[in-house]
Amino acid sequence: MSAGPGTVRLRLRLSQADAHYGGDLVDGARILALFGDVATELLVRLDGDEGLFRAYDAVEFLAPLHAGDFVEAEGEIVQVGETSRRMRFVARKVIAPRRDLSDSAAEVLAEPVVVCRASGTCVTPRPKQRLRTGGAAPAPGEEGPGRGP
Repeated sequence: MSAGPGTVRLRLRLSQADAHYGGDLVDGARILALFGDVATELLVRLDGDEGLFRAYDAVEFLAPLHAGDFVEAEGEIVQVGETSRRMRFVARKVIAPRRDLSDSAAEVLAEPVVVCRASGTCVTPRPKQRLRTGGAAPAPGEEGPGRGP
């Protein structure tokens, strides 16, 4: 996933309040909430409306996150239908605490660690699509006369 014009990226530090399990482990639902925020921004940029998250069709938790980690959540719209918007998401750990050195030490990771991947579908009802004329933009490969955004 590249950070192009149709990509949204959020970055934040996970706090002690985000820790849900022993060992300061953060619940995977926290990452899905970040993906929801990314999806909302993507819909606002495309349609001028927050839309609704209909469903995830795949979620893979690939590595743990802990309180003190900095996580980056990124998403992009990969297909646009009449009202549906298919999206792909990835979350990466980019900074980790170094409690072995001190209680406030942290380190920028040389390579971000992918902690979660997901894909899903959001919906913006046609009457709420206020930024586009003539309805939804065509899905890739469906462009044609009178079918553009």
